[in-house]
Amino acid sequence: MNTTFRIATLAVAAGALGACSTVQPPQPWQKGDLARPEMSLNSDPLEARFSAHAYFSREAASGGASVGGGGCGCN
Repeated sequence: MNTTFRIATLAVAAGALGACSTVQPPQPWQKGDLARPEMSLNSDPLEARFSAHAYFSREAASGGASVGGGGCGCN
């Protein structure tokens, strides 16, 4: 490979990783805004239950909508 291409690729990768290091966690006074119900992923709990029921009915397995694997038991 061309040395210039390698250096350019390394510079872009270093810049991308460096940009990720500037992300800071929310401050304590900002956490109240993030905890509001309208900020949740599922703002309507009834709709979320209907969607989960339809998913479990199609997939023939339950418990796969949260963190972790599906119904295969491989996690």
